Amino acid sequence: MELRIKRWGRRALTLLIALAIAATAAWYGFLKPKTPGQSWLMAVDDPIPGPRTCFWLRGPAGADPYINIAYPDAATFYWAAVFTIPEGAKLRLEGNFPHSRYMSLISYDEKGQPVESVADYLIKPDEGATNPFLPDADRSAAKRSYRLEIVDGLQPEGQPTGMNLVGQTRDTLHAPKYGTGQQAILYRIYANDRGRDETGGAGMPVPVVTTKEGKELRGLEACEALNFRQPLQIDIAAMAVPMDKYQQLLKAAAAISPFHPATNPPTWHQQYDRDALYAIYTGAPFNIDGRKSTGGFYPNLDNQYIRTIVNRKLGKILVVRGKAPTTPKTLDGQAKAEPADLRYWSFCSNQGFANTRVNGCVHDENVPVNKDGVYTIVLSRKEDRPRNARTECGVAWLPMADDGDGSGDADVTVFQLRHMLGAGEFKHAVQGVSAPGAEEQDMGEYFPKARYMSPSAFETALPCLIRKPIWQFW
Repeated sequence: MELRIKRWGRRALTLLIALAIAATAAWYGFLKPKTPGQSWLMAVDDPIPGPRTCFWLRGPAGADPYINIAYPDAATFYWAAVFTIPEGAKLRLEGNFPHSRYMSLISYDEKGQPVESVADYLIKPDEGATNPFLPDADRSAAKRSYRLEIVDGLQPEGQPTGMNLVGQTRDTLHAPKYGTGQQAILYRIYANDRGRDETGGAGMPVPVVTTKEGKELRGLEACEALNFRQPLQIDIAAMAVPMDKYQQLLKAAAAISPFHPATNPPTWHQQYDRDALYAIYTGAPFNIDGRKSTGGFYPNLDNQYIRTIVNRKLGKILVVRGKAPTTPKTLDGQAKAEPADLRYWSFCSNQGFANTRVNGCVHDENVPVNKDGVYTIVLSRKEDRPRNARTECGVAWLPMADDGDGSGDADVTVFQLRHMLGAGEFKHAVQGVSAPGAEEQDMGEYFPKARYMSPSAFETALPCLIRKPIWQFW
């Protein structure tokens, strides 16, 4: 009997060792880096969630708990690469199209102003692969690889942005050097299909450096050649208005009215250059013939924005209504993206321009509309949220931060509408607004009309009767 027990003991020990080895192998396989250049990061105890590599070292930016800066859309993830292409070398990115509504690669200068955008549908897929962002393409295609060359230099003069450039393709992205030779590009993914990770199930694009001698470098070798550890050489105002400048703007606004730049009803402002952003507060003239969408903080050239400043002193809640443009439905992994007015749209509640934090966003597929396609959105502090400001009642709700602009005024919120890649046939996109002050005229029924109310007034104005599930009757 004792011998038998010893034999079983040895077998059990052998089995436990085998199981431990198998578990270790499985765990290693799970942890094994999926993208070259990621392995050296895996030993780092990084408190910030989300994937990154030695090339895509900064990010992901997004709503909390990610890096919440430069007004990210809450349904998106952004990564930044800061590098220098060595003299005589070439750089290309090899990637896979993500399972998402949109992706792009955009280059920037030292002021955080966009240089060139190469949106998903412009990128040529590899031979035998599918670009799932093209009309009628299979969004679930297994082969979805691409290559994009990054070159030092400015984009071609007069290149249009912000609207669908149907039929065009790009195989290069221009990223000019600044400072001591630094270059910067941002990689964006909007509205991943449900169940996909931050990268939309595609991993991160891989940098491949070809030296002037013809040697190909990948992973950490490529990152080292690109001087990936270099510090940022950007203007302090690239990611947020400096606090002293912001306080100057507030003083200028206070001289106009106690609530300025907030008005009742709200005044919407297009995004032009940085002077136009400051003019919201000062009322100073600015150049309306300049390039739109450059005055933000690392803005996306494929988007156009209108924004208003909200002040709780004018009312505890802001109610916004308008007709919703159509967009393709993709969140449930639909096989095809149907033609629509826009690629994407969203409303976002943000803190002030010295903070550039997003409080929250709602985007097209998450916004309920009535039978006429009209949405209702309520913006308020959590404590002031009307009881009927809920999806089941046909209302989307967005939060104001308890500390307001995050820079000293607890009553102020920046509220923003984003339109992406308006189709040429859709004339009411933000991209089609002809001049400051023409927003309501040019956007027509798609213009967001807003008014301040009290929570109880809203509860009275919009009764909500939610049908109970039958089991609740017993």
